Amino acid sequence: MKITAAVVDKKGSDFEIKDDVELADMTDEDIQVKMVASGICHSDEALRKGDAEIGYPIVLGHEGSGIVEKVGKNVQNFEPGDHVVLSFYACGNCENCLKGEPTKCLHYGANNLSGVRPDNTAHFTENGHDVADMFDQSSFATTTVVRERNAVKVPKDLDLRKLGPLGCGYVTGSGTVLNTLKPRPGQTIAVFGTGAVGLAAMMAGKISGCTTVIAVDIVDSRLELAKELGATDVVNSKKEDAVEAIKKLTDGLGVDYTVDTTGVSAVMEQSIHALNQGGTSACIAVTPNHVDLDTWNDLCVNDQSVIGVNMGDSIPQIDVPRLIKFYRKGMFDFDKTEKFYKFSEINQANADSGSGKTIKPVLIIDESYVPGK
Repeated sequence: MKITAAVVDKKGSDFEIKDDVELADMTDEDIQVKMVASGICHSDEALRKGDAEIGYPIVLGHEGSGIVEKVGKNVQNFEPGDHVVLSFYACGNCENCLKGEPTKCLHYGANNLSGVRPDNTAHFTENGHDVADMFDQSSFATTTVVRERNAVKVPKDLDLRKLGPLGCGYVTGSGTVLNTLKPRPGQTIAVFGTGAVGLAAMMAGKISGCTTVIAVDIVDSRLELAKELGATDVVNSKKEDAVEAIKKLTDGLGVDYTVDTTGVSAVMEQSIHALNQGGTSACIAVTPNHVDLDTWNDLCVNDQSVIGVNMGDSIPQIDVPRLIKFYRKGMFDFDKTEKFYKFSEINQANADSGSGKTIKPVLIIDESYVPGK
């Protein structure tokens, strides 16, 4: 079937809205989703400009939300009319998936970042030529088809336009803290970068019971929002040395945990130097940059750890509903980071994300959608 999608024709080119893209036919394992909205994530930008490459042309987008239109005959958990948030695809059959670690799926790259569907077929074509996909989802489209494992059912009374980023940005930040670092009540954490991922990590630190939750950024307005969302302290690293400020806030010790969401080499190194004895730093940005580590002093003598975390070590079908429960209780106000844009404004929305003007742009793909219906 013909759909409208935002296509990146070649490395570094702008998004182009096209109405001649052909969507692959459903398989018996697929669900067809009418897209309502999609967040824009920095991972989309990394692929658009070529920091990492799948292939071009490509339809990006991996923070989609929508309404199920059709289901294949082997689909068990969804039916037409269900509201869903889309996330990554895990095979469900490999050793790591069977251990309950889908973000470590042994076929994660092939299933999400190869540009084709899990069965190696094209998700989209244009004029007879294959168009690459992302996350077996490609939510920058009016309609898509995904596997059951891509989808999470969400309550119909919530505004579906707000929920898409739960499938990546928010679950990545919060999951890094809740699933991987697992701070205990009374411990301390500092988050470098107060974009969507960073603020999600910061709110998760508060939920976990950290008594010191420090947000680090260079934009005062973002730091003000961080305080509104639960930061006990904020540091503008453009105005003061972040490591010195964090040490001062923690009686000279440093924090138990840090999360870097910036991907900037100097900042990632600061996130390590701000740790206390035995602390752990999670570097979770999609970045081509590197860090300079003193393995003797940082990792050995100080008994510190530096880890990477993919997608917050999340199980979307568990973690997204958990975040929604936190949201309903006023503990995870992720929507305060969002700003809506029309689908046709995708390039402006992406630019506003890159400049920091907007924390989490959300593209409204179906403008006829009415929340709660």
